[in-house]
Amino acid sequence: MAQLPPGIRLITSFSRDQWYRAFIFSLTFLLYASFHLSRKPISIVKGELHKHCAASHEVELVSYKEYAAQIQPVKKPSNVSQCGWEPFDKNNYKQLLGALDYSFLCAYAIGMYLSGIIGERLPIRYYLTVGMLASGLFTAMFGLGYFYNIHNLWFYIMAQIANGLVQTTGWPSVVTCIGNWFGKGRRGLIMGIWNSHTSVGNILGSLIAAYWVSTCWGLSFVMPGVIIAVMGIVCFLFLIEHPRDVSCSCTPSSSSKTFLNGAARFRVQMPTLNAKETSKPQDPEMQHLLTDCENCNVSLNSSTVVTVEGRHGTSAISFLGALRIPGVIEFSLCLLFAKLVSYTFLFWLPLYITNVEHLDAKRAGDLSTLFDVGGIFGGILAGLISDRLEKRASTCGMMLLLAAPTLYMFSAVSKMGLEATVVMLLISGALVNGPYALITTAVSADLGTHKSLKGNARALSTVTAIIDGTGSVGAALGPLLAGLISPSGWNNVFYMLMVADACALLFLLRLIQKELRCNADQTL
Repeated sequence: MAQLPPGIRLITSFSRDQWYRAFIFSLTFLLYASFHLSRKPISIVKGELHKHCAASHEVELVSYKEYAAQIQPVKKPSNVSQCGWEPFDKNNYKQLLGALDYSFLCAYAIGMYLSGIIGERLPIRYYLTVGMLASGLFTAMFGLGYFYNIHNLWFYIMAQIANGLVQTTGWPSVVTCIGNWFGKGRRGLIMGIWNSHTSVGNILGSLIAAYWVSTCWGLSFVMPGVIIAVMGIVCFLFLIEHPRDVSCSCTPSSSSKTFLNGAARFRVQMPTLNAKETSKPQDPEMQHLLTDCENCNVSLNSSTVVTVEGRHGTSAISFLGALRIPGVIEFSLCLLFAKLVSYTFLFWLPLYITNVEHLDAKRAGDLSTLFDVGGIFGGILAGLISDRLEKRASTCGMMLLLAAPTLYMFSAVSKMGLEATVVMLLISGALVNGPYALITTAVSADLGTHKSLKGNARALSTVTAIIDGTGSVGAALGPLLAGLISPSGWNNVFYMLMVADACALLFLLRLIQKELRCNADQTL
C-alpha cells in the first residue's frame, strides 16, 4: 500500500472539529477585517479634501498679451478646487473633518449599546449579513459625493451617521461567534492573534484608499464599500453560529470532559478529588482567566453539577444585569480612554504625517500603516502575557504605563526625520493597541462567560456591546478633541493622549490590586 502524500497526511492529522474551528476563525477574521477596511478611507482622504493653498504671492502673473493669446476657454472640472473639496477647503477644515469623525463614532457608540441586546435575540448570520450589506451601501454613498459633485456638508455627515449605526452589528456578532467556538484556555493568545483583523483591515483600507486618493478619491470609498458588501454575502453563505449546528463539540478539549461554553444543554459531573489531585493545576479550558478572590479559594473536594440551558431555554441578560458582572464597569471605563487614543491615531495619523513630514496623501497613508503593524504584535503580545500570568488587568496596566511616555517620545522624535518616525510608529502601535485588543476580545469573552452568569451564554453579546460601546464613546471624543486642539499645535494633541492613557490606567488600579492580592494568597 502506497504511503499517503505529505499534504494529505497533514490534512488527515486534524480532526473534523479542528477544521471547523480553523474555518470559523479565518472567516470571522476576514469579516471583521472588512469592517475596519471600510472605516479607514476617511483618514486617508482628509489630505485630499483639504490641500494647502498656494500663497497669493507665489502665483505667477502673466501679461495681458500672454493672457489674450491663450484666452481660449478651458472648462475647469467642477470637482477640482485649489484648496481641496468644498466645503472642506475653508480655514475651519479641521473642525469640519472632526465633525465627520464625530458623526460616525457618536452614532457607533449609541448604536453599540442597542446592537448587543438586539443581536442576542436574532440569528447572528442574518443580523451580521444585513449589517455588512448596509455598511457597504453607506460607505460607497460617501464616495458618490465625488462623482455627483456634492458639496453639502450634511450629505457627508448623514452618510457617516448611517454608516456608524449599521457598523455596530459587526463586533458583538463576531465575538459571540468566536466565543461559542473556542474555550477559555489560551483565550488571550488565540484572541490576540484573531484580533489582528483590526490592524489588517486598517492596513488594507489604507492601501486601497491611498491607491485612488490623488486621482479619484470617490473610489477610495466605493471600493471598500463593495468589498464589505461582498463579504456580507460570504457571511450569509458560510457563517456557522455555533458548533452544535454542525454536530461539533462545544469547546476544544483533549479529554472526555464537557466544558462550560456555548448555548447547548449539557451537564458537567466532576468526581471527588483527593488532596493530591487538588494540588494539580486545572485544565486550562476550565479556568476562569479573569482572576477573582472567589476563584483563589475555590475548593474542588465535592461533587459539582452544572446545568446549562439551551439557547431558547435561557432568557437574555438585562443591561443592568450585565453591568453587575464583576469587572465590566472598570474595563468599560478603561476602554473608553484606551480607545480614545487608538481612534485618534486611526483618524488623524495620516494628516499628522502629512503636516510633519510634508508628504503627499498617498505616501502619508502608506506610512501610517506601520502603526497598525505594531498593533498586530501588541495584541498578540498582550494575549500571550495575560495567558501566562493569568492577569488581564495587570497586563493592560503594564502596557498603558509604558504607552504614555512613548507617546511623548513619538511627538518629539517624529520631527527628527522619517527613520525615527517609522520606529516610533511601530512601538506606539504595539503599546496603544495592545490593551485595546485585549479588553475587546479576551476580557469581553471572559466577562461574558463569567461564573456569576451560571452558564447563560446569551450574555456574551450584551457584555461585549457594553464594553465596546463605552469604548466607542472615547473613540468619538478622541478625534473630535484632536480636531479642536490641533490648531493650537500637535504637541497639545499628544498631551491629551497621554492624559487619556493615565486615566485608563487609573480605572484598572482596583482590579490590578485585586489580582496581586489573589496571587499573594495563592503563594501562601
